Amino acid sequence: MTHKMAIIGLGIMGRRMLENALRHSAFEISGVWDPSPASVAKTLELMPAAPVAQSAQAALLGADVVYLACPPGPRKTYALQASAAGQGVFMEKPLGTDNAQSRDLVAQLARGRLPGVVNFTQAASRGFDELRRAIQTGETGELLGIDIVVNYPAWPRAWQKDADWLRLREEGGYTREVISHFLFLAGRFLGPLTLQQALPRYPLDPALCELDMLARLTTADGKPVTIMATTGGKQPDRQEVTVRGTRMNHQFREFFQLWRSDGGPWVEAVDWSTEDPRTSALQRQLSELDLCLKGKPHKLATAEEALAVQELVEAMLVGKP
Repeated sequence: MTHKMAIIGLGIMGRRMLENALRHSAFEISGVWDPSPASVAKTLELMPAAPVAQSAQAALLGADVVYLACPPGPRKTYALQASAAGQGVFMEKPLGTDNAQSRDLVAQLARGRLPGVVNFTQAASRGFDELRRAIQTGETGELLGIDIVVNYPAWPRAWQKDADWLRLREEGGYTREVISHFLFLAGRFLGPLTLQQALPRYPLDPALCELDMLARLTTADGKPVTIMATTGGKQPDRQEVTVRGTRMNHQFREFFQLWRSDGGPWVEAVDWSTEDPRTSALQRQLSELDLCLKGKPHKLATAEEALAVQELVEAMLVGKP
């Protein structure tokens, strides 16, 4: 039995999910929609048979689950429409930018027939599974903390420029779009985090998003999570998350590459020679969504986890000396 999936939002993430859902045996696409004719045209260019609906409501009709890849602003409205219709809700992050509105969203989703889940793409990844195994078997030793380093020559990155809202302070910025993934990672492996300090740097134009972010967070028992993120300069994009342990460190690079070191040179902990990391991650996410829709245990991020990440991110963007 397959789940009928509707997709709202056909930017890069919506198109990626559409492509992967079409390949996954547990899903069929019942309708897709985006208000942008250009996004619809790109979708049809890549996937001519995509069932483009005339409106969001038409796309939602008859679906078992709705994937929301639209910007944060309208996400709550669509999520609650789907939940009220008894449909599953699978959302991109963040839930929103207004914490009170997102708390209300999470509370209302909790009363739905199916739980709301969020697409933190590492949740079911091979890297997460390997790190979890290393922790559970004692290979890492005691976890000491997590270091997050992000450097972008420019934001948004070249492949994101069609989504113009990503450069704006109101809903965009890489703290919401990227660092949120790594805060989710830290929460999964270290537990709840408390913001101790955050020093964002913004451009002179008040409409534009953050340039730099330095922050320190801690767990209940004092383990640190440090963040150093910058934009500008000339270099390749850099995204590194180092999970430090008394016996072994693990480091995620570019989201899905996982390396490890026991004090010597870094060595790959996951072999990607036979499959594409991004495709693997999305296919595994969809397999977990299948479990979720069947009422079975799954690895996907809950709406409550996403809310905890959002509250940390929004506090960081305000700043805390």
